[in-house]
Amino acid sequence: MKIKKANFLQSSPNLKLCPQIDLSEFALLGRSNVGKSSFINTLCNNKNLAKTSNTPGKTRLINLFEIQTTAKPFIIADLPGYGFAKVSKAEQAQWQKNLEEYLLKRDNLASCVQFIDARHEIQKNDFQMHEWLKVNSLKSFVILSKCDYISRNEISNKIFAVKKYFNTDVLPFSAKNRFYVDDVLNYLERLM
Repeated sequence: MKIKKANFLQSSPNLKLCPQIDLSEFALLGRSNVGKSSFINTLCNNKNLAKTSNTPGKTRLINLFEIQTTAKPFIIADLPGYGFAKVSKAEQAQWQKNLEEYLLKRDNLASCVQFIDARHEIQKNDFQMHEWLKVNSLKSFVILSKCDYISRNEISNKIFAVKKYFNTDVLPFSAKNRFYVDDVLNYLERLM
């Protein structure tokens, strides 16, 4: 599967304001600044599609992107990051409520994609998110992001560790050099 075109659709604060689109949807989850926006831009070969930032907590809404491919079109939902963000506890609590509603009630959600930074140990809130997905019977897999910062041997060790702890499929990804883009696209196609 190859991407022909990608468009930003809409930003919404909650599920109620998200458009109903009859396409498979993939929800991107991960700690703040884990590389979700860079993933979208790299996957779609458009560095300006999703806004990237070095400031954690920049994504504050549910950002929807429509991806046209040589196979089937699909939707990517870029969700606010969990973990450290320079926002109030009240705002973080509201994000959590909106995200839970979105993930539990979005009819066309094909899978959740949990991002884990390859440069670091798996964080406590990564484990918590994985457990929450499991308890709520939501399909998910892991993207090991920022693999361009570690050696191939370290990538193999990280994949092994995440598979061991999360018991799910783990795909490496590098936004910098576009390694693994085809593997990710082929994996998404199988889930649609």
